[in-house]
Amino acid sequence: MSKENITFRIDSDRKAALDAIAVGMNCDRSYILNEAAAAYLEIYQWEIEEIQKGIAEANTGDFASDEEIKATFAKLTNVY
Repeated sequence: MSKENITFRIDSDRKAALDAIAVGMNCDRSYILNEAAAAYLEIYQWEIEEIQKGIAEANTGDFASDEEIKATFAKLTNVY
């Protein structure tokens, strides 16, 4: 995988926190930023895919029945 440089601004407190994490993990700031970016992208790419799936289901009329909604709500609200 090729690597490219990217530049962005970050407040000094966050930069200090990144540097502290890098020191604690015995790695450089770039490693920490790449790991953070990968985690962020994984979360939001998943979220976008799920939203798109939901929209596709809604467009085909694939909705939960009233019974399914009530059963799910009952299961979620009956916490022991």
